[in-house]
Amino acid sequence: MSIGLIGKKVGMTRIFNDEGVAVAVTVIDISDNVFVQKKTAEKDGYTAVQVGYGEQKESRLNRAELGHLKANGGAPKKKILEFRLENDEQLPEVDHPGLDLFDEGQWVDVIGTSKGKGFQGVMRRHNFAGQPQAHGHMMHRRPGGVGAGTDPGRIWKGKAMPGRQGNDRKTIQNLKIVQKRPEDNVILVSGAIPGANGGYVVIRPAKKKEGPVQNLKAGAAKAAATEESAEG
Repeated sequence: MSIGLIGKKVGMTRIFNDEGVAVAVTVIDISDNVFVQKKTAEKDGYTAVQVGYGEQKESRLNRAELGHLKANGGAPKKKILEFRLENDEQLPEVDHPGLDLFDEGQWVDVIGTSKGKGFQGVMRRHNFAGQPQAHGHMMHRRPGGVGAGTDPGRIWKGKAMPGRQGNDRKTIQNLKIVQKRPEDNVILVSGAIPGANGGYVVIRPAKKKEGPVQNLKAGAAKAAATEESAEG
């Protein structure tokens, strides 16, 4: 299934696996996901779901956004993303996607915005070695020559130069879901992900590695059976 979740980066920690090996993990909170809209091929021309995350004040949304949310019976959300389904996939029956969407051991891709570092020189931005540090030299950290004076007489496009670093959309592929904690509504993903603590991220099934995906219909049926047994 190609549906993903929106989450918030809590921070990094480590856990110990069954062999006693410490594994560095990132904790992602996914407690407030909800399906804002479900699109069908008959009505919209393609099959997709819109996922919303985080409560938001109505005053912070424009009229188009408010009208879209109210038309679909949803509350204002901070983040809304659309995930397109494959032709053979069916729309989920539940309204609140959560931990049932992924399984432990599954490979996922995590998308986030990297930390902004402001304007940086070529040594930090592009890992240049720098120029001689002797007393007579006066260009220690500068890039040096960047173009020819005759042919071509200009700087080639894409030349490594000083400039803004960070604050870019980054995708880290092939991370493994090490653990799920239903009591806290968090997912523990192996390794580091882009962005600062508190930043929004997107978790989706990995595109380059296959892994087990639990059907949302099965999750809904399991939840209904649990409720019936509790009532009985």
